[in-house]
Amino acid sequence: MAENDGDLWVFGYGSLVWRPDYPYIARRAAWIEGWERRFWQGSTDHRGVPGAPGRVVTLAPDAGGVCWGMAYLICAADCAAVMAHLDHREKGGYRLFDVGLNFADAPDAPETPGLAYVAGEDNPNYLGPAPLHDIAAQIRASAGPSGDNVEYLLRLAEALRGIGAHDEHVFALETLVRAG
Repeated sequence: MAENDGDLWVFGYGSLVWRPDYPYIARRAAWIEGWERRFWQGSTDHRGVPGAPGRVVTLAPDAGGVCWGMAYLICAADCAAVMAHLDHREKGGYRLFDVGLNFADAPDAPETPGLAYVAGEDNPNYLGPAPLHDIAAQIRASAGPSGDNVEYLLRLAEALRGIGAHDEHVFALETLVRAG
């Protein structure tokens, strides 16, 4: 994933869209293909607690899927520290995957290599699919050290609108949570 002598692109599609807490040298709206964003990952360390997990997003493979988010270019000199920080932040079942980034400001350019954290079915915090009403109820009821699960959902929906991205799953959950 090298660019500019070791700089690295990291793709955020959850809280990293609106809350990057690490140094970066560029931030660009981007999308990846072949994935869809879903509230299928349990959070017992950020938006929930053990025994009462919140729900946060992960990526699920989808041949026709497109997932919008933010890509951050990490300076080569900061890569080790930033990746160690992100490894800790995403420790609840996420692992790194190679992704191809498409930038909103250069839609016809070739894909740029990047990395994204994905929590698959094989991790102990994976909750998987559920009816949207059940996911919304769990989000409304959950909170953890990083705050209310509702805040996570609403900030994500707001950030996606801010970059002109539509995500039916996120926006449907937002509607249900606000109505709840």
